[in-house]
Amino acid sequence: MHQETVDVLIVGAGISGIAAAYYLNTRCPQRSWTIVEARDAIGGTWDFFRYPGVRSDSDMFTLGYRFRPWRGEDAIADGAAILAYLKDTAREFGIDRRIRFGQRVRRVTWSSAEALWTVDIERGGQQLQIRCNFLFMCTGYYRYDTGYTPPWPGLADFAGQVVHPQAWGGLDDSDYTGKRVIVIGSGATAVTIVPALAQQARHVTMLQRSPSYVVSMPARDEQVNRLRRRLPDALVSWLARWKMILFGIYSFRKARVHPREARELILDGIRAIMGPDYDIDRHFNPAYNPWDQRLCIAADADLFGAIKSGKVSMVTDHIERFVEEGLQLRSGQILPADLVVTATGMRMSIMDGVDIIVDGQPIALGDTLSYKGLMYSHIPNLASAFGYTNASWTLKCELICEYVCRLLNYMARRGYQQCLPRLDTESPAAQPMIDFTSGYVQRALDDLPKQGSRPPWKVYQNYVKDLLMMRYGKIDDGVLEFTRPPR
Repeated sequence: MHQETVDVLIVGAGISGIAAAYYLNTRCPQRSWTIVEARDAIGGTWDFFRYPGVRSDSDMFTLGYRFRPWRGEDAIADGAAILAYLKDTAREFGIDRRIRFGQRVRRVTWSSAEALWTVDIERGGQQLQIRCNFLFMCTGYYRYDTGYTPPWPGLADFAGQVVHPQAWGGLDDSDYTGKRVIVIGSGATAVTIVPALAQQARHVTMLQRSPSYVVSMPARDEQVNRLRRRLPDALVSWLARWKMILFGIYSFRKARVHPREARELILDGIRAIMGPDYDIDRHFNPAYNPWDQRLCIAADADLFGAIKSGKVSMVTDHIERFVEEGLQLRSGQILPADLVVTATGMRMSIMDGVDIIVDGQPIALGDTLSYKGLMYSHIPNLASAFGYTNASWTLKCELICEYVCRLLNYMARRGYQQCLPRLDTESPAAQPMIDFTSGYVQRALDDLPKQGSRPPWKVYQNYVKDLLMMRYGKIDDGVLEFTRPPR
């Protein structure tokens, strides 16, 4: 079996994997590293999702990298623009030349005696191994092989076509042009795909069991674009980034402290667009408080505009079963359809479901506690990039990359070869790592790492707090246990 050794192995070549490579290359130049990517292309999510309308659900000033600011005119960008940005970034810094495609990690095995991970990789039926001292998992948070589709009765009776957005790659415009489409779901995917399909479909029905909060946001930030014509680009990028960071922290905090006011503010915005006669309470007023689930963004109010034009209908009801001509609802109504899009969520999978073995003992992530949101109790020399639930993914991932580099340099200066977040007898009580009521989170809770009630085991959803902790906090904090090689 082919085997080699590097200092750091990065798994995944999406947003976080590219960031990890950049920071390792610039801040730990003495460390050897490589990237393995299960798919045959760079970009992760932004190469994988191909459904109409796919775009960012957060602004590009924060979804873009701090080390290479987004300079496009659109603050809410489509998937193709984001993918081009990621490819350009990887090319500019030579990262694309160090990615090994088609290599899926199946199992990782740690040996404390050797201070090495043995990473078992599958490549086109071949078995490979790479050994490394530090493993950096940048694999995202959901399974690529299958999305979540509820077991609806009568699915085989439907005469039309059913597709999950994760499997859109085999479809083209002809599959929905001039046809009746039902999109099942109320989350970010449904909110983006519905107005895009409505441009060519005969009619689109957005069918939801319960509403989500939908907020209109301009696709372009004209204030930032005007400043770019007057001020240095680096300064404008910095200002735009911090404007969105601070606004996000403020609005999230306000929603948590004053949920009733936040709800009314969101609904008032919809009323101003839709008018007083539209049934907003039924279709856009969730039973939960703002930010108990992630808010959905309607760029330039496109979803609301599609509804007002008559191209889109909102239906809030439960599915009784599929029938030959479409969907039968609990109310008795039958919705006819030629194509049904099941935008019903994803299946979460931290670290892509890789088997983890430490000194001969299998480790279940659901039994671990998250350390600073990037490492895990019982697992040495491993970090994973996991972004924010209330802000852009990249903000947290870049902080994690910076921290990993600080940690590696600290270990190198002091001759350490192993670090382990150590739980003591007074460790805090475990609670869910993600405080969201979303279905995709609730379905995965048993398999997700937990968090504690106090630092460093508590996971903050606050960029400023994390910045202070990860960029300036002590590495040797009394919880990380360091080990030197035996003499």
